[in-house]
This record gives sequence, structure tokens and C-alpha cells, in this order.
Amino acid sequence: MKAGYLNQYFRAVAVKRLSQVETDAAVSNQHEYNGVTLLKKIFGTDEQKISFPARFLYVTDENDSIEANGELTWYDARYNHATRTEWRLYYPTNDVTEAALAGDSLFICLKADGTILEIIARKDSIIENQLFWLFGVKPDEGSNRFVARTDMREQPSDKVIFTARMVLYAIGIQSLDGQEDYTDILVERFGNAFPTTRDFSAFARSTVDADPVSDPDGTLLQWYDREEKMFLCMERHLIKERLRNGFTVGEGVDVDAFIRFSLSVNNRRKSRAGLSFENHLEALFKAQNICFSHTPVTENKSKPDFIFPSIDLYRDPLFPESCLTMLGAKTTAKDRWRQVLEEADRIERKHLITLEGAISENQTNEMISRKLQLVVPKELHATFTDHQKSWLYSVEDFLIEVKERQKFADKYKND
Repeated sequence: MKAGYLNQYFRAVAVKRLSQVETDAAVSNQHEYNGVTLLKKIFGTDEQKISFPARFLYVTDENDSIEANGELTWYDARYNHATRTEWRLYYPTNDVTEAALAGDSLFICLKADGTILEIIARKDSIIENQLFWLFGVKPDEGSNRFVARTDMREQPSDKVIFTARMVLYAIGIQSLDGQEDYTDILVERFGNAFPTTRDFSAFARSTVDADPVSDPDGTLLQWYDREEKMFLCMERHLIKERLRNGFTVGEGVDVDAFIRFSLSVNNRRKSRAGLSFENHLEALFKAQNICFSHTPVTENKSKPDFIFPSIDLYRDPLFPESCLTMLGAKTTAKDRWRQVLEEADRIERKHLITLEGAISENQTNEMISRKLQLVVPKELHATFTDHQKSWLYSVEDFLIEVKERQKFADKYKND
């Protein structure tokens, strides 16, 4: 990622751990954040009181985010004192501040447009770790004071732009980079309607000059990234067309039709991402001449994403378990990674491939303890710690392991 990449979105960011007095109304109802001395560098001291339009966001790994709109007020409580100043940051009561818990991380982000994005991230969550990584700042343990990055132009250039875009999207910010417009070629190919996800994925791959055999890691990212950008272009085009037609019935407004349309947009986004990822993995495995079964049924009607070398050999009690492989595929891991542990009982050591970067060490340590091997495209390894990198698999690492097991399967079937 280019140095200063975040400067197009943010002017500065400050982060701290929330204390009980800042989150528990039974302890205090002050509605002010403590340890604000450093915020003078961000908000200044020229005006005695200034209010900023603010969007509040509470994020965890388990649930959809909680959002609210309001204001944050920066003011000098000792303005009339002859010699003293006492700056405070006042926040309102809303669904976000009421959800906050002691130990959660608070991010005060001054955006490029002069408004504030206040993010509260659940302690020890993946999204919390991703925000630390994105902004390059982390609160001091045991400290009740803000630490800050006050010049986003100095953001280091060793960031992975793919992961940065995913984190920005998670906090409701549409990335400004890579704004290629594919609308014309998409409409020419598919008209004014979305094709099946499989057809859309195949078309996206056809527009990418990549080699899935010699560069499986880079190819998988390029395929997925191209489809993501194409999808957003097609979605914007179709939404514009629908909005032009309006939601009127006679002289009234069809609110139910608007709600149904909004829900359909949201549901399509959620379902498409996982399906497209699996489509590209299928294409990658076929290019590598790897045998697999996609979403077969195993014990208790579970449907793991991929079984190698086949579901038939999985069901063969004589075929050694050590030569079987199960791969779960999730674009984002979050807390959902534990779902794959309940699939394919014959396979003790399971694999999970994800496009999620900057996963926290406490999460990967739990994966290790649960015998789950994480597979991440090589480029995204830079978002992990050195300790994590020594354990992570790249896509190529995974393919090498599966190919070795496939050799035994071929021999087994021929004997």
C-alpha cells in the first residue's frame, strides 16, 4: 500500500482501552473519555468548544455492527479559569456507547471531511486486531490514555492494500482505489440482470492475465479481487436503474417494495462472496489437476466445502485417514472459523482457507490448539506477526500437501 494511503480517508486517529468508569453507568455517568491530553494535537485548542458530526460504530466478530449518528463535543471545562485549562471529549448515550464494555478498544478517527468516526471494537476480537494493524497504532496495556497517529501521510508503505480495503469495508468505508469501470462490458455480456454466481466468477477470471499453475497464491487473489470490483460496478448500475424507476404506486410510495429491494441487495452481497470464493478455488484445483469433492455430505448431514481426494475415498473405511484432507473456505474468518471443526469427523487435522488478514494471535493460537491449519494467500502473510508466519500455510503450501496425498490415493485405487 502506498505511503499516505489512509490520508485520503483520515486526518488522524487516536486509540485507547475503555475503562469501567467510561462504560458502566452504575459507576459513572460522566459521558466523557479520560486521558485526552494527546487529543489536543488532533482537535486543537483555538476554540473553547467545538462539536463534530459523528458516526458511532460498535464491531465484534460475532454479530452485525451496531451503528448510531450524533455528535462528539471537544471543550475546555475550565475556559473561565484565569490560569487552568481542562479539555474534555463528551459523547452522547446511544446504542453503541451502551454496548461498550471495559477493555474494549476505542478508536477516535478524524475523517478527511472533518467529521468523526468513533469505533468501539470488542476486546481480543479479530476486527480489533485488524484496526490496530490498519492504523499502525495500539493502546498501551494498562494505560488509560490515548495513543495516536496524528499525520496519516506518514503511514508506512508496507501495508497490504487488499486487507486494507476489507477492513475499511468492515467499518463502512468504500475504498477509493482501483475504481475501474467495468459496467459497459458487463452489461454487454449479461444485460441488465445479474447472472448466476458461477457464470459471473468465470467471466471475471477470463479478464485476468494470471497463471494458476505457477502462481496459485497471486492468481486466487487476482481472481477474487477482479470479481469483487466487477460486482460493485454491476450492482451500482442495477441499483441506479431501479431507483430511476422509483417505488411509487399511483400517488403513493410503496415502502414494502423498497424494503424488499434493500434486503435483496444486502442478501446478495452476503451470499455471493462465499460462493465466488469457492468458485475460484474450484477453478484453481482443476488447473492444478487436483481431485476433490465440493460440498459433499458427511456425518450428521454436514457439508464441508472441499474433501480431498474424494468423498468416495472418505467413505472407504480402508482408506487411511492420514491421506484425507478437508478444506473449509471462508472469505472472512471471524468467529465462524469454528464451524469447520464440526465437519468431516474422520479428519482430525482440518484446513481453513481465508482471505482475512491481520487475524489476532489469540485466535490463531486457538486454531493451533484445535488442530486447524490456516491457509492464507502469500501476499496477506505480511499482515501477520513473525510468530504466526512460521505456522501459516500459503495456497501453494496447501496444494503441495494435497498433491502428495493424491499420489497415494492414485496408487490405492490402482492396486
